[in-house]
Amino acid sequence: MSLDAQLQGYLNKTVGPFKGWDTVQPALIRHWCEAMGDNNPVYRSREVALAAGYTDVIAPPTMLQAWGMKGYNERFPEGSDNANPFEVLVFLESQGYPAVVAVNCEQEYGEPLAIGDSVHFYSRIEAISELKTTALGEGYFVTEVSTYKNQRDEVVGVMTFRVFKFKAHESQQARASDSPQKPKAIKRMRPVRNYDTAFFWEGVDQGELRIQKCTGCQTLRHPPAPMCPACQSLEWDYCVASGKGHIYSYVVNHYPEIPPFDYPNPVVLVQLDEGTRLVSNLVGTKARDIKIGTRVRAEFVEVEPGFTLHQFRIMEQE
Repeated sequence: MSLDAQLQGYLNKTVGPFKGWDTVQPALIRHWCEAMGDNNPVYRSREVALAAGYTDVIAPPTMLQAWGMKGYNERFPEGSDNANPFEVLVFLESQGYPAVVAVNCEQEYGEPLAIGDSVHFYSRIEAISELKTTALGEGYFVTEVSTYKNQRDEVVGVMTFRVFKFKAHESQQARASDSPQKPKAIKRMRPVRNYDTAFFWEGVDQGELRIQKCTGCQTLRHPPAPMCPACQSLEWDYCVASGKGHIYSYVVNHYPEIPPFDYPNPVVLVQLDEGTRLVSNLVGTKARDIKIGTRVRAEFVEVEPGFTLHQFRIMEQE
């Protein structure tokens, strides 16, 4: 039987249920909202949630996948199906396609999850492409659909997750010569510039530290995002920060030493005088001299030819 024919045998077979470890509870919602910077009151106030027509405080819809994830022990709770939702990926690996990369994820939301609800989900492989060749290598696109339900068997959401299972291209250079090659100098990763972030990096190129600003309620936000967390407006502009602030938190990386960085490598979370926070490097000081609350100022450094980054330096006493 051909490989393509064997792959078709994995299609549209529903496995599950896979149960979530925890019921929907305020502490987990709070952790999520704090990490995401989501201050919607229906996620924390029962009074507001009831006024909005819900039965209790609800969970952010984007937490959908989190309620059904395995624990750190890589197991689902007792009563869950023992099947592997991604058995087809194990099979493809056995056929010589060891690498995997996520392609995209889409979520649709149904009934809101309220405090006390429990979650389980069912999984099926919706589609497997024919053999494809991409810049990464040769392999198959696999699409999995998870349907999430509450304890009343109401659909609370559907997640479509697509991955590319592949084998990487053999290096053309390796085939051309068996002689050892001097490795190329490792460069810093370049930031992703898209519609939401281009203004920030264009500012850095010009020696400006820019902060995204909602034109509806004037709230400043960082990191850049398409929607204002305060009023949900999609309209925004930016302001130019003074570049001054203080060290809100920091960590000093010692190991592993990853080129092209210098070590010890101090990484600081700076609270700007304008109120937003951002992560950057601290230069011009020793690790033992770094203290929370220390005043710092942004400077713009060409770390590699044609590549400028914002970094911070401790200020002289004002």
